[in-house]
Amino acid sequence: MARYFDVHPADPQPRLITQIVDLVRDGGLIVYPTDSCFAFGCRLGNRSGLERIRRIRGLDDRHHFTLVCRDFSQLGQFVQIDNAVFRMVKAATPGSYTFILPATREVPRQLMHPKKRTVGVRVTPHPVAQAIVAELGEPLVSSTLLLPDDSEPMTLGWEIKERLDHVVDAVVDAGECGTVPTTVVDLSDGEPQIVRVGAGDPARFQ
Repeated sequence: MARYFDVHPADPQPRLITQIVDLVRDGGLIVYPTDSCFAFGCRLGNRSGLERIRRIRGLDDRHHFTLVCRDFSQLGQFVQIDNAVFRMVKAATPGSYTFILPATREVPRQLMHPKKRTVGVRVTPHPVAQAIVAELGEPLVSSTLLLPDDSEPMTLGWEIKERLDHVVDAVVDAGECGTVPTTVVDLSDGEPQIVRVGAGDPARFQ
């Protein structure tokens, strides 16, 4: 059974955040809230966590996972950014955007797109997600909580626990979450390409 953490949405309790991060460090797969919608999360290098997310969501190996980073400087350790892309990403960070960029050697191969060697990165302003990533001290590998038979992500923590109780290790609930995933912008070739229109305004990249 998954553990259930009821966390304050604006002022997360440090004791609970420590317990959640300990679980992630031990190889656990969690569901946690972001500014756009709930997401799966596991530790960088957790191969079984990636496979569990793929299995639950019905994904193939071409799916871009996202590294949710603490801040812009941490993001820069995991992706290659030139000056023009630097300015575009920095202006939209933190925010409801995921950026596809060439990965550095810090990123495990199983996280990269098999042909493009790219990875998704973002910085979320959600206080709970921020607290988890800060305590972890490294990015959280993430993927939107959207199940194969659902048209929209689930929004209620208790409902997620009921449905995923035996396939995840913890559900972090901080109140109702949104249903709109991030806007995905591919900057791997230098010029922005909108891959998915979501919660972030795409106009700034068009």
